[in-house]
Amino acid sequence: MQNVLKNPLASPFTLGISQGAAFGAAFAIIVLDAGNFFITGNEHFVIRSPYLVVVSAFAGSLITVIALIVLSALRDMSPAALILAGVAFGSFFGAATMLLQYFASDIQVAAAVFWTFGDLGKAQWTQIGFMALVMGAAAIFFTFKRWHFNAMLWGDDTAKSLGVNVRSLRLMSLVWASLLTSVTIAFLGIVGFIGLVAPHIVRMVVGQDHRFLLPYSALFGALLLLISDVFARTVMAPIVLPVGILTSFAGVPIFLYLLIRHREISS
Repeated sequence: MQNVLKNPLASPFTLGISQGAAFGAAFAIIVLDAGNFFITGNEHFVIRSPYLVVVSAFAGSLITVIALIVLSALRDMSPAALILAGVAFGSFFGAATMLLQYFASDIQVAAAVFWTFGDLGKAQWTQIGFMALVMGAAAIFFTFKRWHFNAMLWGDDTAKSLGVNVRSLRLMSLVWASLLTSVTIAFLGIVGFIGLVAPHIVRMVVGQDHRFLLPYSALFGALLLLISDVFARTVMAPIVLPVGILTSFAGVPIFLYLLIRHREISS
């Protein structure tokens, strides 16, 4: 996303794609009755139709992506304006999610709110396998297009002169990123800022070459998430905090730093 949108602050969270996916998941849980609640010694929530939630989450994220692409094409928006548009979409979907919760039953509201918390303990092995399958398919696409991403570093005109279909590559990249985002949110909830922070840290070490940037960003993002999850399970033990809360707390100052640094570079 940072490459194809020419914006170092781009990520599913900052562009509102995560919030769109969360709205889709909440819509499936509340309106389509995909959620359920039962007691087995301890109270916990169970998603009755997890793959319906995935499809709805993907639809919500895809709506955001399409809207951003249309705005970018019609108004030739700057990278900074795209981020602001993403913030607006994120606020819109947040308000829409709250509207759904307002008219839902207490059980449905509890299920929807619980599912927005990013927690790695939610997914079962079959769901982890499904996420791995989607991740593997996306990895094949991004790996196959690694040279095209390198060409886009020099600008759209240069990439076109080298035979890259820039518009198609931008669209397909955002669709695959949205699919990964929606599948993760549908099973685990929102885990913010990992996709923003990891590539920037890796870029300082390996540079801009996407042959190395893509796989190392994935590995380092996984490491960041693992460290955050261990900390969430131990900092207030035996209480387990949702890992999404910790990543958001840690990601905000880094996001502000990148925002200030990017402005300094631009000026």
